[in-house]
Amino acid sequence: MSRWAPLARRASLRRQLLLGILLPTVAVVSLNSVVLYRQALAAADTAYDRTLLATAKSIGEQLGVVGSGSAARVIASVPYSALEAFEADSRSRLFYRVLGFAGEPVSGFTDLPPPDRHLPARSVYAALVHFYDDTYRGEPVRMAVLLQPVASTDAQGMATVQVAETLELRQTLARSILVDTVWRQALLLAVIAIVVLWVVQRVTRPVRALSAAIEQRQAGDLTPIDPTQAPRELLPLLEATNHVMQRLEHLLAHQKRFVRDASHQLRTPLAVLKAQLQSARRGDLPPQRAFDELALTVDGATRLANQMLALAKVEQLRQQGEQPLTDAAELAREVALDLAPLAAARELALEVQVQSAPVQAHAWMLRELLRNLLHNAIKHAPPESPLRLTLVAEGGQAVLTVADAGPGLDPELRERLVQPFVSGARADALPGGPAEGAGSGLGLAICQQIVDTLGGSLRLDNRLLDGRIVGLDAVVRLPLATRRTP
Repeated sequence: MSRWAPLARRASLRRQLLLGILLPTVAVVSLNSVVLYRQALAAADTAYDRTLLATAKSIGEQLGVVGSGSAARVIASVPYSALEAFEADSRSRLFYRVLGFAGEPVSGFTDLPPPDRHLPARSVYAALVHFYDDTYRGEPVRMAVLLQPVASTDAQGMATVQVAETLELRQTLARSILVDTVWRQALLLAVIAIVVLWVVQRVTRPVRALSAAIEQRQAGDLTPIDPTQAPRELLPLLEATNHVMQRLEHLLAHQKRFVRDASHQLRTPLAVLKAQLQSARRGDLPPQRAFDELALTVDGATRLANQMLALAKVEQLRQQGEQPLTDAAELAREVALDLAPLAAARELALEVQVQSAPVQAHAWMLRELLRNLLHNAIKHAPPESPLRLTLVAEGGQAVLTVADAGPGLDPELRERLVQPFVSGARADALPGGPAEGAGSGLGLAICQQIVDTLGGSLRLDNRLLDGRIVGLDAVVRLPLATRRTP
């Protein structure tokens, strides 16, 4: 049992449901956390970039122009103390530089990296400004480059204002946003996990209850499982399980019946055989006659055992499901040829008329059906009488008829002959003349069970002429095959 325990845990329905729900949820929440974090950073960058832009505009408003024409140049009087108002909590530092019309340094930190004059195609700001990340003195900075128009009565041009801010404040804000996002999403995941665990536990409760009920059953209890309390999704499984249990119950009942019938039916010939053997030992009968009686009893017991095995094999073939495609005409000719010596021994005029009739049936079943019907007719038909075997295909059915010229059957006995161990012991109740001894009563029962397995019908009808019985017709109807099996 322990060998399969890990496999059982891996295949647990509850575990599969939990993983199937929680893993996608974790993936979605994690992706959502990353998106929210990036959106928050973008919003923070936008807010701080506005501060950088305000700083650059403040510097640009203090620019002037001296000179005229080609001698014009930009002047700036921006004390560094003017930038302190834009520094937040002294956790970030600002650096600036002003470049003149030709890109020459005018004021500020001259060692700032050269500006990136690339302007975005679209901007949320009503200014010629470009923001980008750079490095200054080994530290990452956020750079703003503003193109500031500067004009006087004698000259005008475009100055460049660079403002760089260190990232301490932005990084602090980013960490705060990250922590806030993570713990909120973790709380959401915990709530989802608890809800999923509770729902899965509740949903799988009927499955666990059903498993416990089945496990507590007795070994031979094959009663159907009650599906009224089961979820709708389990109904197909329960119906299939009940169907299998019904088949098992039928099979076990058939096996019990077979064992009971076999023990009952074989007891009599064995007792007779023992009595005959004791009589032969005592010398009550001449040796030849004693041997003849022993041989007759052994033949009867052998025939009974073979028929009981045939009855069991029919049930076995029934459990195999779909039957192969077989042409009944070929088997009819083979069986008639095999039994022709028996018919000749009784001087019967055996006539065989068959046409192709494919049916879904195991060849052994058809052969046993034909053999029992024909052998029964040969055994009980009057000597020197006609015997006809016909097979036609009509109306979507294969119609097999074995017709003898005997006195027919008593109506009361006709219905009982297809039951196991019921034989026509009286001469006037047999399909023909004097009986050669009562049979085991299994021949027609085997035929009936084969016909039922193949979805057909079997009838024993007296044939009448001018109101007088002139024979018996054993008519079997089987559905013709509609398709070939692979």
